Amino acid sequence: MNRLGRSGVEVSALSFGAAAIGNLYTEVGEAQAHDAVEAAWQRGIRYFDTAPHYGLGLSERRLGAALRDHPRDRYTISTKVGRRLEPSDGDGDGDDLAGGFAVPATHRRVWDFSADGIRRTLESSLERLGLDRVDVVYLHDPDEHAEEAFREGYPALEKLRSEGVVGAIGAGMNQAAMLTRFVRDTDVDVVLCAGRYTLLDQSALTGLLPAAHERGTSVVIGGAFNSGLLANPEPGARYNYTVAPSELVERALRLKSVADRHGTTLRAAALAFCAAHPAVASVLVGARSAHEVRDCAHQFAARVPAGFWPDLRAEGLLPADAPVPADAPKEPS
Repeated sequence: MNRLGRSGVEVSALSFGAAAIGNLYTEVGEAQAHDAVEAAWQRGIRYFDTAPHYGLGLSERRLGAALRDHPRDRYTISTKVGRRLEPSDGDGDGDDLAGGFAVPATHRRVWDFSADGIRRTLESSLERLGLDRVDVVYLHDPDEHAEEAFREGYPALEKLRSEGVVGAIGAGMNQAAMLTRFVRDTDVDVVLCAGRYTLLDQSALTGLLPAAHERGTSVVIGGAFNSGLLANPEPGARYNYTVAPSELVERALRLKSVADRHGTTLRAAALAFCAAHPAVASVLVGARSAHEVRDCAHQFAARVPAGFWPDLRAEGLLPADAPVPADAPKEPS
């Protein structure tokens, strides 16, 4: 287990992202969602991340139900604030596919990084999760709301932490620049960076990761597969939530070719790369089934031959200053 910053909160090196069990893109059945979480538990995963945004609260409800039979002091759970859910003005007969989730449009999301909004959103999350506390709270995607997030949202989280309501606080985004500002200008314990430190995108390497390492702030890396392209590179694969452009598909196929040559998988290499930076406390993987969870855990623990990394550099597929893992297997916790 790895500690988040200077907090007392610990996370497993491999963690479970619960967006998919909130019906990301397509429906997931109740039993399948429960089995995915249980498979994560059986493979030693002890950190679970969710958000109200994921399925308009469905992810939180399902995650809380699946963890109910496990001792509360044995796992770490995080959720997010900044998107407050309100009942829909309509009849609720539509769907939320425009928001990315195959669920009825019973609620609408309201951007709210105010102090009052933070507390109200967290209280609603606790109710859906069926818990009296969460361990980590992130400001969720404050890209277009930076002023309110820094002026009101962050101080509200800091107050919750000082009151002992939560153990660790941070921000979660799909970009590195504003996360770097959080690391440098606030006292966050952790930041969740999605898709910006992968075998296809190392933009977090120049500012965010060095700053986090210097200040002792932990980083959780999400989107290790860039929405799927690094899991299964082929035309039509997703990259950052949309269809991947052909040049990135070609680059991913070149990465896969090097992995094949070394007798490993691109999935194993993608996870190992994310975990190798010293600032990274956990690699967050989304899964919608027990099979996907077991595969991710297997790939994370797999040995990636040492010769794979210099070959990537020789072919111009990896920057020289990117840390790479030691030639040894890892465990999920």
